[in-house]
Amino acid sequence: MLYARKRDRRENRIGITVSAKLAKAVRRNRVRRRLREAYRLNEEKFLPGVDLVVVVRGRGVLAPYRVLERELLELAGRLELLR
Repeated sequence: MLYARKRDRRENRIGITVSAKLAKAVRRNRVRRRLREAYRLNEEKFLPGVDLVVVVRGRGVLAPYRVLERELLELAGRLELLR
């Protein structure tokens, strides 16, 4: 899931949350790192001035990097957050 909120500043912020019920700490941190990197590499595609919150659900914990990246961009596109 992806939540977004416009803000007054020009930079974006991203927050990533993974429930402890889904996996142990190593897996949760791995998926956070992967999503942070996916955002970093695609940051220029996002409109400026947005707070993003990514909520990882179910199978997202086991998903490979390319799937996480594709889903992040797809969800951002649905919310019209991409240039």
